[in-house]
Amino acid sequence: MRADITVATSPFGPDDELGALNKLAATSQQSILTRVEPSKTYDLSVDYFVGMPSFQAAGDPSYQIFMSHTPDGTIVDDLNGAGEQINRHVCYSGDVVFLYTHTGTHIDALNHFGVDGHIYNGFAAKDYLGSRGWTKGGVDVIPPIIARAVMLDIAKSKGVACLDDSYAITIADIEQELERSGLSIEEGDVVFVRTGRMSYWPDGAKTLGNPPGLGLDASRWLTEQGISVIGADQECVEVGPSGYEDNWLPGHCHFLAEAGVPMIELLNLEELSEDDVNEFCVVAAPIRLKGATGAPIRPLALPLR
Repeated sequence: MRADITVATSPFGPDDELGALNKLAATSQQSILTRVEPSKTYDLSVDYFVGMPSFQAAGDPSYQIFMSHTPDGTIVDDLNGAGEQINRHVCYSGDVVFLYTHTGTHIDALNHFGVDGHIYNGFAAKDYLGSRGWTKGGVDVIPPIIARAVMLDIAKSKGVACLDDSYAITIADIEQELERSGLSIEEGDVVFVRTGRMSYWPDGAKTLGNPPGLGLDASRWLTEQGISVIGADQECVEVGPSGYEDNWLPGHCHFLAEAGVPMIELLNLEELSEDDVNEFCVVAAPIRLKGATGAPIRPLALPLR
């Protein structure tokens, strides 16, 4: 079976790098913000810590943090040149982090995956990939995401704590969940999918590997609804491993290269599920890493009146 995914040309013009993010119209953002109920905010991100679960199957490094300055060390080293007396008075601490940009709760930019040497809107690696990263489609062009969001709680819909390993979510599953929640998906919406995997966090043996997730047909159905962003509570949004002989991550290639839809991975949707919050305003923005294929992101969910 083949996925047969091709790179799309953007309907927003030959220079477009935003894809589906063009649907985040100011009018719809203003409308959703007027419905916000400010009594509670849900943080949908995870903590970063040494030993945290992360994708390392392709040789990428684990998250690391170390101190570059400590109060006692500053007194001994005097690296700031302030002198012992001042350094004993002023306690100076600093640290350094090192991580794969697709670690923890993060967003995939449109240049993360492509097909046959091209990313979304036909930008070719030979023309737009330099020694320091892509000059097109990077995470730095992603604007602040403010939108209506719908959570598809597929695990709750099926009455389980977590979907089985490698369960492929179908169109019928999505329609059943929308009927259960009484919601619909509208153009420009952000859609988050709950499989239940984050209920195991931070146990990497249970959180990562053979993820339940969106099947390719379900992924295509969602992009046909005109969504602006897709996200899930596991590491790749789509089901794994791939069942397609020509593509090891067909969902990534579809969302990013074929539909121009950024992906948010490893969302913590557990508290939303516990409180039965399936519709909300999402506010999120990634770190603006120039040309990068992804970056940490901290999405906040604001319930609606």
